Amino acid sequence: MEAAAAPEALSSGLNFVELFMQADWVVKSVMIGLVLASLWSWAIIIDKTMKLNRLNKEADGFEGTLASGRPLEDIGASLGTNPTQPFQKLLVAVTAAWRDYKGKVITPSQSDLLVNQIDRELNHVISAEADQIEDGLSILAVIATASPFIGLFGTVWGIMNAFGAIAAQGDTNLATVAPAISEALFATAMGLAAAIPAYIGYNLFSAKTGRFVGRMEGFADELMVSVTRRLADKLGSLK
Repeated sequence: MEAAAAPEALSSGLNFVELFMQADWVVKSVMIGLVLASLWSWAIIIDKTMKLNRLNKEADGFEGTLASGRPLEDIGASLGTNPTQPFQKLLVAVTAAWRDYKGKVITPSQSDLLVNQIDRELNHVISAEADQIEDGLSILAVIATASPFIGLFGTVWGIMNAFGAIAAQGDTNLATVAPAISEALFATAMGLAAAIPAYIGYNLFSAKTGRFVGRMEGFADELMVSVTRRLADKLGSLK
């Protein structure tokens, strides 16, 4: 009978709702904070997954449009002045600057000014888009770093309660300290449960963000090459 009762007691001891309800207010606060942190990190993970997938699909589609052979000026003009996609913004920044000089005689000094202007605008677009994509990653980093320590705080507090129960009752029986130790270990488990997905998400999305920013930079370099070639043709025609 005792052997049969042991699994039942273990099952009862692993009831997470009971562990939470039996915890004191400090450990409960730690658990609630860790649950909120975990939900926050999962919301960021889901948002970043959807956003990066969308951005890459949009970039693929736009590169397909560019490969159609239409002039860049026509494609840029069709996008308007306030495009929403990163690659479209890069193209519009170039075509808008080039439009001011189109059909005009360009001196070498004006050519240098135009190249510098376009370079600054492209860097500004890339920086702004990178900031938007990276938004939330710092929160994942904080959750990944802080959650284990917050859980550890709950663990230490629970163990202190366990020793307090021993001192109050003068009983070292495991049944006396088991509830407080269970609560303490549960807080540790919750800290790890919040930290691990946040840590994985931070590293994964940092790498994906870096690849997409590199993709934007590569596209910007191609645009700059196109601009410098056209400027070289214009300057060559003046000689």
